[in-house]
Amino acid sequence: MNDTPQSERIHIGIFGCVNAGKSSIINAITDSQLAIVSDRRGTTTDPVIKSMEILPLGPVVLMDTPGYDDDSDLGELRIQKARQTLNRADIAVLVLDGVIGMTEPDETLLDIIVEKKIPYVIVYNKKDIGFATPDLSKEDSIVFVSAKTGEGIHELKELLGHLIPEASKKKPLVSDLISAGDMIVLVCPIDESAPKGRLILPQQMMIRDILDAGAMAVVTREHELRATLDGLGKKPAMVITDSQAFKIVDEIVPEYIPLTSFSILMARYKGFLETAIEGVKAMDDLKDGDKVLMAEGCTHHRQCNDIGTVKIPNWLKKHTGRDIVIETCSGKDFPEDLSDYSLIIHCGGCMITEREVMYRMKCAIDQGVPFTNYGTVIARMTGALERSIKIVSS
Repeated sequence: MNDTPQSERIHIGIFGCVNAGKSSIINAITDSQLAIVSDRRGTTTDPVIKSMEILPLGPVVLMDTPGYDDDSDLGELRIQKARQTLNRADIAVLVLDGVIGMTEPDETLLDIIVEKKIPYVIVYNKKDIGFATPDLSKEDSIVFVSAKTGEGIHELKELLGHLIPEASKKKPLVSDLISAGDMIVLVCPIDESAPKGRLILPQQMMIRDILDAGAMAVVTREHELRATLDGLGKKPAMVITDSQAFKIVDEIVPEYIPLTSFSILMARYKGFLETAIEGVKAMDDLKDGDKVLMAEGCTHHRQCNDIGTVKIPNWLKKHTGRDIVIETCSGKDFPEDLSDYSLIIHCGGCMITEREVMYRMKCAIDQGVPFTNYGTVIARMTGALERSIKIVSS
């Protein structure tokens, strides 16, 4: 729990044309040979990432991307990778070949960055050679550097350090709903899908947020929950459960004790809880042959009883009584065209940034496809949704 997870770091994307010096810039910022540098065009084929700290931003992820004007046989795929990286970027660094200046592909990239409302800085590289006169008519953040000599790199870091995006401001998971001295019970099932020797990220994050609030976290499994509640000696301020145990926990926890789930709180934390609550209603309107996309933000080894590919699809088919078609995607492979789907059911999004979760949600909304998440669907199917959202909507 000591290392800041990537999903909680500010993501800085390095964008630009082939041979503008993007890889050299990222190497200069990190003071290491992270990215391959070559005079040959198109050396960078896939985004390269590096975790570090830039004050006052704090923990960040730097993402090096392929050239946006790549005209090789794989160029279109590489450009697509660069565009996908934009969806994850909290800050964009547009690197220009300072000798050439702003090109048409650079202008296109800048238009996309502005359209997506990503804070950005324009870097004129190769200052050691000389550079074209920049267009200073716009109110852009511009810095002149030489990745080769290191000149201007400190100024670039300083500039990045003050481009603090809205998404980076610390938001509470649960601490705003509790008080110092409160006792919070966390129900964490340990089954074949639980990682060996550790808790999953939302559980770790919840414990830390509770401790930061001066409250106490009591962790138990669903099978020991009744005995835990009986042995506490005081009424807990809240019970937070893994969604998979909703049905059992809802039956055990008295109505006078607030009950919610990690997934409900994560949806609130990531900014799409209201959309998830509205989107889950579409579950009851599914018809035979409708397609449902199960989307996950991370990639992991699938267990035989995997929550996204086995459990929820089976529960959904049983609950609706419909012969629906389930399709899945994971990691960064979220489809741009969602028009074939009647419902998107996303994971909690703990392993991807808020910006990427919101991008995926917006893609669905723009195409008229209901968007919800695992926990909201499970709460709806078990009849616990109204109770689970009461604490976050009061």
